[in-house]
Amino acid sequence: MESPIIVLARNWEKREDWIFAQGDVEVNYKDLKLFADQVEVNTKTKDVIAVGNVVIQSPNQVISAEKAFFNMDSREHKLERAYGMIQPNIFYQSETIDGKDQRTFSLTKARLTSCTQPTPRWNFSCSRANFKRDDYIEMWNSVFRIKKIPIFYMPYFRYPLGRERSTGFLMPQIGYAGVKGFVFSESFYWAMARNMDATFDLDYYSSKGLGGGLEYRYLFGDGTGGEARLYYFLFKRGADETKPPNAYVLRLNHNQPLPAGFRLVANVDYQTSFDFLREFDNNFKRASISNYRSEAYVSRSWSYYGFSLRASRFETFFQSIANSIITYYLPQATLNSFKRKLFSPLYFSFNSSFISWKYGWRTEFDNGQEKHYDSVSFNPQLSLPFSSIPWLTIDSSLTTNLVYYAQSYAPNTRSIISEPIFNSNYVVGVEWTGPVFYRIFQSAGGETKVKHLIEPFVNYRYDSPVNDPDRIITSHGFFRYHQLTYGLTNRILVKKDMPLEVLTWGVSQTYYLSPEDSPQSFYKWEGEVPDRSDISSYMRFYPGRKYSLDASTGYNTYSRAISYLRLGASINSYADPFFLSVSWYRSMNPWHRDVLFNRQQIGVVSRFEIPRLQLEALGEFDYNILERKMLYSGISLVYHYQCLDFKADVRIFYYRATPEVQYRVSIGLGNIGKTTDFMGGLSL
Repeated sequence: MESPIIVLARNWEKREDWIFAQGDVEVNYKDLKLFADQVEVNTKTKDVIAVGNVVIQSPNQVISAEKAFFNMDSREHKLERAYGMIQPNIFYQSETIDGKDQRTFSLTKARLTSCTQPTPRWNFSCSRANFKRDDYIEMWNSVFRIKKIPIFYMPYFRYPLGRERSTGFLMPQIGYAGVKGFVFSESFYWAMARNMDATFDLDYYSSKGLGGGLEYRYLFGDGTGGEARLYYFLFKRGADETKPPNAYVLRLNHNQPLPAGFRLVANVDYQTSFDFLREFDNNFKRASISNYRSEAYVSRSWSYYGFSLRASRFETFFQSIANSIITYYLPQATLNSFKRKLFSPLYFSFNSSFISWKYGWRTEFDNGQEKHYDSVSFNPQLSLPFSSIPWLTIDSSLTTNLVYYAQSYAPNTRSIISEPIFNSNYVVGVEWTGPVFYRIFQSAGGETKVKHLIEPFVNYRYDSPVNDPDRIITSHGFFRYHQLTYGLTNRILVKKDMPLEVLTWGVSQTYYLSPEDSPQSFYKWEGEVPDRSDISSYMRFYPGRKYSLDASTGYNTYSRAISYLRLGASINSYADPFFLSVSWYRSMNPWHRDVLFNRQQIGVVSRFEIPRLQLEALGEFDYNILERKMLYSGISLVYHYQCLDFKADVRIFYYRATPEVQYRVSIGLGNIGKTTDFMGGLSL
C-alpha cells in the first residue's frame, strides 16, 4: 500500500496531479517532513518545489534553505542557500546542495564545523565539497579558520565522519628549530583494511632538507602481526655548498607462526648515521644511548626440548671517539633439553649450539681485522635438587663443557688462524638457600597480616682448568670461575584478600677463590688482583598501584666508595590526572678514576591535568649533575577549547652538536588526529 502525502496549509488547491499550497505549509510523507512558505507537490512523481523558509526533516538530518527541489521517493534534491546538520554533529551552510539520494550529495561555496556554539570556534570554508553519510566529507580549496582568522589553506581536505578509522590527512604541525629553521610536518593516514593501516609522514626543515616516513601496521588471523617503519631524509646544500649524505632509519617488528609449530620473530633497528639520529631524533633516551639491535630467529618447543635458529647484529656507538662496537651471530643455532628425571632425585638436561661469531670495532671490520670463530658445543648437565626441609633449598649440578673451535689464536699471538682446537672441562655448582626465617605480624582487627621473610643464600661455582686458554678467541678474554657468592634477601608480604609482596631488599657479594682467572684480573689494587667484588644491594618497594620505588647500589670495599647508585620512583600511572617519575643514576670506576666512566644524571617525567582550566601538561627533564648542565628539557601543553585542542611543544636539546631550541604547534579537530612525530619525542 502506497504511503499517503499529507499537506497542511492556510491556503491550497489541487490541479490534476499537483497540489499548490501557501502559508505555513507542512508536507508529511513516510519519514519525511517538509515546512515552507510556499510548496508545489506532484502526487504522482513525488516531486516537490518549496520556496521561502524551507525546512526538511528526516531521521538523520535537518536542512534549512531558501529554495528546494526535492523528490520524496528517491530523495534526489537541489537546495539553494542551505544550512543544516548532518549526523554526527556536522553543521554546514552552502550556496547550493545537489544530491542523488540521502547518503551522498555535493555542496558549493560551503562552510562546515562540528562546533555547537552559536558562533563556531572553528570552521572550514571551501569552493566545493562532497559528502557521504557516516563516512567522510571531502573539500576542495579549503581554508581553516579559528573564529574569523584564517589559519591555513589546503587544496584538498578530507574530514572523517564515522566512528571507525578513516583514510585522510591528519592535522599538520608547524614550528621552528634554531638549527633546522622553519618546520612543517604532515601525515596521511590510510585505513587499508580492518587488520592493517599505514601512515605516511612528511617533514620539511627549511635549513636542512626534506624527510619522508612510512609506518605500516598489520595483524592477521593466524597470529601474524607486526609493524614496519622507514624514514628517509634528503639533505639540502648548506651555505658552504657542502651536502651531508642522505640518511635513513629502518625499524621492523614481525611475529609469525610457521608450519610444524615453529615461530618466526624478527626485530630490525638499523640506520645509516648515528650523527643523524643524534641531531634529528626527538626522543632523548633513544638519541643518547646509541645501542641498536637487529635479529631474526625461528624457534620451537616440544615437551622436553627447545630449538632456536638466530641471525643477529648488535652495535653500540661511542660519540666521543666516533666509532662503534659491532657483534654478529650468523647464525646461532641451539638445541636444549629441559630437565628430565633419571631417577629420584637426579635430573638430566643438556645445551648444545653451533655459533658463527664476529666481533670488533667498525674500523676493524672495515680493515678485515675483526675477531671471529665458528664453534660447536655440547653441555650435558646432571642436577640434584633438595627441598625436603621446608626452610632449606639446595640445588647441586655437574656440567661438562665440550667445545670445538674452528679458529684459534696462533700460539703467543693475537693473529687468528684456521687451526681448530678442542676444549673440555667440567663445572660444579651448588646453590644453597636457607635456613629461611619468618615472622607474621597481624593488625588489631585481624584483617591485615604482614609476613617478613629472611632468606640467606650461598652459591658456589668451580670451573676446572682448560687447555690453551690463551688461544681461545673471545671479545675480552677467557675467564674461569672459581667463586663463592653469598648474600641475604628480605621480603615483606601483606595479605588482605591475597598475598602481595610490597618490599624486597637484598644484598650480596662474590669472593673469587681464583681471582687471576676471573674478570677481576683486569684490575689491580696495590699491585694485587682484587679477590672480592663490590657489595651489591637492591630494593623494590611497591606498596600499591599508586607508588613504586626501585633502588640499587654497589660499594667497593677497596676504595671504600660507592661504585654506582640507581634510584627510580614514581607516583600514579601515566593515565592518572597526576603522574611523576624520577630516575637518578650515579657511577664511577673505582679502579681508574681518571677514565670517562664517572657519570651522575637525573631525569624527571611528569604529567598532570587541570580540568577546571581544561589543560593537560607533560614535562621531561634530564640533567648532568657531574658537569652541572642540562642535557634535555621539554614541555608539552594541550588546551581543550570547546571543540578544539591546541597543542604546543617546547624542547631544548642541549646534548646536540649545536644546542637547539624547537617549537611546534598543532590543532586537533574532532575526528581528525594530529600528525605523528616519526622521530619520537614528547607527546600527549
